[in-house]
Amino acid sequence: MARVFVYGTLKKGQPNYKHMINTAKGLAKFQGRGRTVEKYPLVIAGKYNIPYMLNIPGTGHHVAGEIYSVDDQMLRFLDEFEGCPEMYQRTLMSIEVVEWEGKGGAGEGRAAAEGVVECFVYSTTTYPPEWVGLPYHDSYDSSGKHGLSYVLRESR
Repeated sequence: MARVFVYGTLKKGQPNYKHMINTAKGLAKFQGRGRTVEKYPLVIAGKYNIPYMLNIPGTGHHVAGEIYSVDDQMLRFLDEFEGCPEMYQRTLMSIEVVEWEGKGGAGEGRAAAEGVVECFVYSTTTYPPEWVGLPYHDSYDSSGKHGLSYVLRESR
């Protein structure tokens, strides 16, 4: 099992969350909520209003999201879904645990007590330079006050 931090459309209540709970694609167990230890720019960009975390450490905000434990099948699905490695790159990042859900296992308890876990995160180093000038968000909600409605793949 690997830990993955999601900050965009794959979070609970967001348009692509259905994939996280579709066991045909693999297993994903919600572990808790967290935020990046380092600051990153989270922008909403492109004609489909997709959330992107630009891999520019030290710029932007501590990005909020959810921590999942996923099996190899789900990780392969997420790589494909996120267009990895072309559109997004999957890298390990330090995530501060804000609220821990899991109660089992000494490892989980120890990680929660320490407050920081290592998670795979899909961010991008491949983007148009003008994206750096877009507004930075600390949290993503597809129906947020930014007014940039996410366009589902099925509708593109």
